[in-house]
Amino acid sequence: MTPMAKWEYATAPLIVHATQQILNNWGEDGWELVQTVVMPDGNLVAYFKRPKE
Repeated sequence: MTPMAKWEYATAPLIVHATQQILNNWGEDGWELVQTVVMPDGNLVAYFKRPKE
């Protein structure tokens, strides 16, 4: 039986004029974007995951 994958998670604010750069930086560090959420105040938050080492 294959052991279950273990994940770690992170959140980060997204600045509209730098979204691509922010996402690329997190991707370079091995993080996968799971979801973005617009908060009640209008700010964007990104949720990431990557395999736990």
